[in-house]
Parts: sequence; structure tokens; C-alpha cells
Amino acid sequence: MRTVDTFSRDVQVIENQWITMSDGVRLAARMWLPEDAEDDPVPAILELIPYRKRDGYRAHDDAMHGYFAGHGYVCMRVDIRGSGDSDGLLIDEYVKQEQDDALEIIAWAAAQPWSNGKVGMIGISWGGFNSLQVAARRPAALGAIITSCSTDDRYADDIHYMGGCTLENNFSWGATMFSQLTTPPDPDVVGDGWRETWLHRLENLPLFTADWHAHQRRDDFWKHGSVCEDYDAIQCPVFAIGGWGDAYTNSIPRLLEGLSVPRIGIIGAWGHKLGHDGVPGPAVGFLQEALRWWDLLMGSARGAGLSSPHGRRPTVSPRAILPSTPLDLATRPRRKSRSSCRRPRIQAPPPGPGAAMATATTCPRTSVTTTPTHWFSIRSRWTPVSRFSAPRW
Repeated sequence: MRTVDTFSRDVQVIENQWITMSDGVRLAARMWLPEDAEDDPVPAILELIPYRKRDGYRAHDDAMHGYFAGHGYVCMRVDIRGSGDSDGLLIDEYVKQEQDDALEIIAWAAAQPWSNGKVGMIGISWGGFNSLQVAARRPAALGAIITSCSTDDRYADDIHYMGGCTLENNFSWGATMFSQLTTPPDPDVVGDGWRETWLHRLENLPLFTADWHAHQRRDDFWKHGSVCEDYDAIQCPVFAIGGWGDAYTNSIPRLLEGLSVPRIGIIGAWGHKLGHDGVPGPAVGFLQEALRWWDLLMGSARGAGLSSPHGRRPTVSPRAILPSTPLDLATRPRRKSRSSCRRPRIQAPPPGPGAAMATATTCPRTSVTTTPTHWFSIRSRWTPVSRFSAPRW
């Protein structure tokens, strides 16, 4: 394992940046900017989640967004409306207002002087869900997404119902979100109005679980935000990654089969975590693979350095890289209807040979190191590989 402590771009960290929505609500963002971005505009990467940017996911944010920023991307970690330091009220998971806000954030980012006009979205779990959902809304500036540990089907393959039966998480996750969303914003960010904001949340926050239990069958409540209802609504490239030990493993082959855009799918030896944090392991160099994805599809200078095995930059789009499973996505017809959301049988492949990839990340202001990685066997539709290191051509 080696630690990289220098990058091509020095990074400025903005602890709080207010982004004002069209209805006057302010969303709180923590940002990582290459210091020379206004002189040399770069793409932006958005992560939009309700997990308190000032404390809840701070270490995770520094590691991932600091790494991307050091390689030439502006990164934005935004608290969803009604969470963390943002104004407003969060009334449920994945509501249309959340998507509308994301569209405005993307348009705002694309218009900034430090932006080259291209924006990507990334996220794990909630942020993976809304990355898919926002992609289906087709904002003009959205160049690509990375979705980790998420689902394309909110009813049949989420934490609420399985086979028509209520899952325990319908209660526990509802209680968890209720406790998180009733915490106060940070007075150092919000100022003297923090108490009023907090009381407004306490007095008006709905009980999510009640709504979830009021919809025990597949109806419009669950179809909203389930991209399997119309895979063709997504028109940007998709990188889907998850773990064999996660509850959302089955969505990855469904996305590879259902989507018609350039896509990559990776499943590894971990649970509900990003690949570089993967346990029990082996973990993988997720940040490096994500960076290759952004470089190729978002127009950064580094992307021009990616080349095909024939020594020239490819002129075709990346194809799906498929996990080694009994599901033959190369020959089965791609389906468009809700039936494509049925969960296929998947068997985890045994660990195969993999060359260790030395991986490490640091931000000029935040140092973090990842673990060495070994890949499970992965097969693609055109050439067998034992380790994924870049889109294959």
C-alpha cells in the first residue's frame, strides 16, 4: 500500500456555501474546489444526502471529495432540504421536491465561473437512489452518475416490502430517520435562527413509517422514484457498484440489462459500503475507478490520457462490465416493463486471482489512506478479465 499526498491541483475547502432555490429555500453545501478552477474551469460532482455534512458523514466526505477535487473536480456535498444545515422540511424519502432541488443545484453548478458546464452525481444508498432518479429527469448538464448500494425498484427491492411482506426495516429505518431529522442545525452555520429552524422541524416533521405502511401494494407511491418503470428515461452513462453482502445487490444486473446507455456494473466482497471501505474484503480501489469514469465522461484533462489497447483514444462508448453470475445479460432480451424489476437469482463468484492495486488518497488539507485491493473475477461481453482497472474497449 502506498499513500499519495500530492495532487495536480491544490484544493480550497469551503465549509458552507448557501445555494438558494427558486422558492427562496437555502440549501447548505460543503465544497472542495481546485484553487485555480476559475482560471481553468473543471467539471463538478454533486452528492445530495440528508446525513449532516458538518458531522454525520464528514470523514467520508473528506476522503472521497478531497480526492476528486485534488484531481481536478469541484465537489459539492449538499444537505437535502430539511436536513442538516439546510432550510425547509423533509417530508419523505425521494420526493419530487428533492429531485427538483437537485435539478436547480446542477444548473447552478454548471453556470459558475469555475465550471466547464458538466456535472456528475454520486452517492451510496440514499445518494445512489437519487442519482438514478435525477438522471431520469435528464438535466442538460448531467454528464454521468455513480450509484452505489441502491435500487431501481422502491417497492419490490428496498427496505420496505419483500414479496409483499413488511420488512423490519420499515420500522427501524423510519425510527432512525425520524431521530436524525429532528436534530438541530449547526448554529455556527445557520446563525441566530438555528433554534427556530429546529423547532419548525420538531413541530412539522411527519412520521415516514406511517406513509410507508399506508401503501402495502405497488402503487404510484412506490412507482415514483423507481427507475425500472422506464429505464429509457435515463440518458447519461451509469456506473453501478455494490457488495455481495448488501441488500441491493440484485439491482446491478437489472440496471445493466435494462439501461441502454453506457454502463458499468461491479459487485465485490463487502456489504453496504463503498468499495474502498469494503469489509470483509478484499476491498477495491473505488476512488481510482470512479476517477477514471469521471475523466472519461466529464471532459477533464486527465480523461484525454485514457487510451484503448490499440494505443488510441476510443471513439465508442464504454460497454457494460458484468459480474460473473449465471445471468447471461449478453443473450437475454432487454425488457422495458415493470417485469424487468424481478430479482434474478445471483450466486457470488469465488474469489479469483487479482493483482493487488496500491491505492491511497489524500486531500491537500485532509489525509486519508485506503486499503490494497483485489478484484473478484469479472467477465465482460467481449474479453475476459480478472481485474477491473478501467473501461475495456
